Amino acid sequence: MGLLFLFLTACSKNEQPIISFYYWKTNLKFSETEKTALKDNDVHKLYIRYFDIGLHPQTQEPFPISPIHFYENVQEFEIVPVVFIQNKVMLRKDLNVEDLAEKTIHLITEINKKNKLNCTEIQIDCDWSLNSKDNYLKFIEQIKKLSKKKLSATIRLHQVKYFKKTKIPNVDNGVLMFYNMGSIAPDSLNSIYSQKISEKYLKSLKKYPLHLDYALPIYSWAIHIRNEKVLGLRSKLNFSELKKDKNFEQISPIFFRARQSNYKNGVYYEENDLLKTETISPEDLKEMAEDLEDNKAQSPKEIIFYDLDEFNLDNYEKNIFKQVVSWF
Repeated sequence: MGLLFLFLTACSKNEQPIISFYYWKTNLKFSETEKTALKDNDVHKLYIRYFDIGLHPQTQEPFPISPIHFYENVQEFEIVPVVFIQNKVMLRKDLNVEDLAEKTIHLITEINKKNKLNCTEIQIDCDWSLNSKDNYLKFIEQIKKLSKKKLSATIRLHQVKYFKKTKIPNVDNGVLMFYNMGSIAPDSLNSIYSQKISEKYLKSLKKYPLHLDYALPIYSWAIHIRNEKVLGLRSKLNFSELKKDKNFEQISPIFFRARQSNYKNGVYYEENDLLKTETISPEDLKEMAEDLEDNKAQSPKEIIFYDLDEFNLDNYEKNIFKQVVSWF
């Protein structure tokens, strides 16, 4: 009996987290590559961005932005609606929190009803700050009360380290967003992930009282720079594509320069404009997993990759997700 107990304990300790994905496009339709990734990784749970909440340009009232349209039957998956709330909404001093929570639940319910979906969990994504925390924490309480569902929230590294000031939302669990660590800048640092930056926060994980699962990045983008000023982020633009483009020349491991003025993907580039490519390598993902595993308070139940998109998946070998999860 004692041996059986030890065996069962060892098994439960070694249980790997499940693989999930965020889906962050307005129209939900899987490409063949995306379907294969879901099947190969035995994915049963998807975190789908249902809509954003921002402030209306005219009225400055909260309103939903780009609600999701389903063109795919996703009933075989456990669906978690994700609502991204811009922090400026929570910063409003006169915000009617109860009304906003009611409207949020109403729209989630409408989308579910229309698509014959039944969800057991909702996730709120907001990078709340010291000035917005009171509204945000009240909003979470209202959502929990009205939805009567399991509730999760995204948590940033600074909210882990300074949780006594930023507080902890009343949710069932958090998802640590282990990306977007630096500023979008013309320097040579990667704004998506930096081990140097993450090290300043990792030790705090052991003291964080809320259970955390982890969200890891698999996206890439380029930063458009002119005269040392950032003009914007250019998504769906990767290293290998730029390398083939005769309008650009590679001048360093991460920088490309426009040889002549040209249009690419509908964006105008002047001669000598720079594109700084920011990507996440398989080695980066394994490094993240190792660092998180070394500093965790509890084992994560899920690793959620951001985000499910053919463009992102094409940059990795198909077994990368299982490799990363095996570190936990």
